[in-house]
Parts: sequence; structure tokens; C-alpha cells
Amino acid sequence: MFQVKLNQEWNGLLTQYKADHQDPRNQFCHSIGIPMILASLPVGATIIGLPVAIPLFGVGWGFQFVGHYFEGKKPSFTEDKRQLLVGALWWSQKVGLTKVKTDA
Repeated sequence: MFQVKLNQEWNGLLTQYKADHQDPRNQFCHSIGIPMILASLPVGATIIGLPVAIPLFGVGWGFQFVGHYFEGKKPSFTEDKRQLLVGALWWSQKVGLTKVKTDA
């Protein structure tokens, strides 16, 4: 398990992200979509991997947007692009890969 220490600003971003993702259907969609998107990045870094990475990336984003349809809110990154990183952190925390600590 990785430990990540967030300052007050980034902790606020994570808190906002969690508030924007309350619907269990949205959380489910994000639990599928985020790892697909993340996996597509290193796979797509090679020419050979592009045929796999492109559908992974596209379908992953499809899950994200379907989740936000259920939530009834626009994606968090539309207000602050840092939320793209926060979403990956949220997912890694949710599946137990990361433990988040905050500056108090």
C-alpha cells in the first residue's frame, strides 16, 4: 500500500471529488472506467499497444460519463483539471492501493 500525504488544498479537492460522486451507480462506473483509462496510458505508449489502448480509453470515459448521468452532475474535472488526478487517487484509495494522510 502506498501512502500519500495531501496538503490542505489537495485534501479539499479530494473532499469535493467524493461529494460529487455519491451515487453508488456513479461510483461503480468510475470503479470500472478509471482503471481502464489509467491502463490505456502505458499500453498506448507503444505503437503496438495503440489498438488496445484506444478502445480502453474510450470505453473507460464512456463509463465515466454514464456514471455522471446517474449522478446528475457534470464531471468534477470540468471545474478544475486537477480533479483528473484526484479521480485516480480516489480510485486507488477505494481499492486499497493508497492510504491518504492529510496535513493537519
